[in-house]
Amino acid sequence: MTTQDPIRLFGLGLGPGNPDYMTVRARKVLESADRLVHFCKRGRRGNARTIADAIVGQNPEREIALAYPVTTEIPADHPDYAAALNPFYEEAAVRLLAEVETGRTLAVLCEGDPFFYGSFMHLWWRLKDRVPIEVVPAVTAMSGAWTRAGAPITWGDDVLTVVPGTLPEAELTRRLSGTDAAVVMKLGSHLPKVRAVLKSTGLFERAIYVERATMAEEKIVPLPDLPEDFDAPYFSLIIVPGQGRRV
Repeated sequence: MTTQDPIRLFGLGLGPGNPDYMTVRARKVLESADRLVHFCKRGRRGNARTIADAIVGQNPEREIALAYPVTTEIPADHPDYAAALNPFYEEAAVRLLAEVETGRTLAVLCEGDPFFYGSFMHLWWRLKDRVPIEVVPAVTAMSGAWTRAGAPITWGDDVLTVVPGTLPEAELTRRLSGTDAAVVMKLGSHLPKVRAVLKSTGLFERAIYVERATMAEEKIVPLPDLPEDFDAPYFSLIIVPGQGRRV
């Protein structure tokens, strides 16, 4: 690989959901790539591929679906989780490299930004020294969430803490204690635990639940108004706006 080699592999950030928030660069690559690669559950289309529907229709000859062997069935910190996903990413990297070596251009579709809690990073890490890669940045889900909620997230010198809801309760408490503003990603079945932590750290009353920000199915609810038994999807989050300096 040399610096003169053409870019044939893209990590393509498509934004938080509404295709209107897609960058001009992302749209250009999306329309021109020979193959559209997307992660998904078995038998289903991936979220990122659904975002792209407004720009490019379905074409089986362009599609490469990478179906996860597991998703939420196994806790992420369990040894079996890594044991299942490591060979999956290894095989996916080999498959994409073979496509690139034929001269095809591939776009790996990513909801949000590719370098923010994205599955693409596992491919990038395996291929970055073997083939030129361009990562196209994008509006993150959390940015779309606080904007759609009308909730400026940081004021003045506010410190923002971003955590995955998958962390143990004690670690979530440690991370969120003393912060000015917060975003909790990857809720799903962890919502009751996150709710308890936000109460114990004094952030609960300011917290806002956001689901599918910018999309047609968008839901934005103050967390205190959300039913205790609410079943949150994995792709939902909570924002806690800061209350810092105003002038």
